[in-house]
Amino acid sequence: MPAQGRKNVHGKTGVRFKAAYTKSKYENMLRNVVTDLIIRGSVKVTAATAKDVIKEADRLVTLTKKEDVMNAKRQAAAFVRNIVADEKTGANALDKLFAEIGPKMKDRNGGYTKQYKLENRRGDNAPVVLVTWVD
Repeated sequence: MPAQGRKNVHGKTGVRFKAAYTKSKYENMLRNVVTDLIIRGSVKVTAATAKDVIKEADRLVTLTKKEDVMNAKRQAAAFVRNIVADEKTGANALDKLFAEIGPKMKDRNGGYTKQYKLENRRGDNAPVVLVTWVD
């Protein structure tokens, strides 16, 4: 007799359906990738993910330009992971964003990142993009 009723439930037939790649998982992946972009300066992702990475990275740089620095730092800290960016100074990713990247972009009115198309990924043939900060 086929299993019916609730999904993702252990029963006679085992787990009926695999859990989907949810919105919360996607947002957490996005937080990780944007934090890596802040720390390393560039990151390789698929073209679809690059759109969201660029959107969030530009939003964070815009926060660094606000006059109310403490509130902007709190808003950015809610998104950026607390990872050490520089071993020597002990600065984390948020400090690097506000101390290095933000002041470098203060004269620009948007377009803080750029993307370069690379080869397609071997396996699923997804287009891969290199996302970097604008000099």
